[in-house]
Amino acid sequence: MSTRTQEAVAKALIEIGAVGFSPEAPITFKSGLISPVYVDNRRLPYHPEQWHTVIQGFANVITEQALAYDVIGGIAVGGVPHSSALAYEMQKPSIFVRKEAKEHGKKQRVEGGEVAQKTVLLVEDLVTTGGSSLSGVDALREEGAIVTDLVAIVSYEFAASKTAFEDAHVQFHGLTNFATILAIAEADGIFTAEQGAVIQDWFDAPETWAERHGFA
Repeated sequence: MSTRTQEAVAKALIEIGAVGFSPEAPITFKSGLISPVYVDNRRLPYHPEQWHTVIQGFANVITEQALAYDVIGGIAVGGVPHSSALAYEMQKPSIFVRKEAKEHGKKQRVEGGEVAQKTVLLVEDLVTTGGSSLSGVDALREEGAIVTDLVAIVSYEFAASKTAFEDAHVQFHGLTNFATILAIAEADGIFTAEQGAVIQDWFDAPETWAERHGFA
């Protein structure tokens, strides 16, 4: 991903207040990691200018990487607004993948249309360990879809996620990353140097941060 795109998307997220710092009341990710910082991409649809920056970023990735796909799919819930907007922009069919199958009706995870023998470009909003993203990949492959690429707005770029995507034979494309967001936030005065140090401490060893700071 180009530095220009990484910085543009990071700035867009900071501008809309999607990046927050909460060391006294850290949040817990779905993966179980406890963090003093968060990125809330759900704010994007309320801010069309910044959202357009993100959707255009996805479109640029598709063009620059010459990604081949038939359908665009989103991981529920966070990825769906962005996958839908991207599908509209690219004039492609749109589907989404539930985190769990419904308990009624067809009891399926993949919604919106048939994906068998079709290449699905998967869209995620935020990637930490990659677990929820790859669960979506598995669900699509079980329906006969071909999934080779996944795009996301933000990645923490943990080694575990890189390994997980490689093992699943999925090429990952992130518009921006945590390191870029942190650098710009500090430069813009969003985080103080002291707050930045706390966040960097978490980023260096996220698995043990909560225990070291009395939250586990």
